Amino acid sequence: MRGLMTEDAKSVDEMGFEEALDELERIVEELESGQVELDRMVDRFERAMGLRKRCAHLLAEAETKIEQLVDEEGSTEPFSPGDTNDDQS
Repeated sequence: MRGLMTEDAKSVDEMGFEEALDELERIVEELESGQVELDRMVDRFERAMGLRKRCAHLLAEAETKIEQLVDEEGSTEPFSPGDTNDDQS
């Protein structure tokens, strides 16, 4: 399989969000194929869980940074998707 050894050699903690998400998507596709031996499936699942955790961490960091930037502009309300206050006067 192309590139898997290189990917596994790189520490999840060193990955950026897009890189971790891309690898996570490839692992999910591999596992969903049903063509993975049990030992490899367990290894791939473990790697996938580490990648998921990394993505969640990076997203939380980005959210915190955005909230800090918004605070610097004088607004203290965090953004909530779907929260519209158009009817307030």
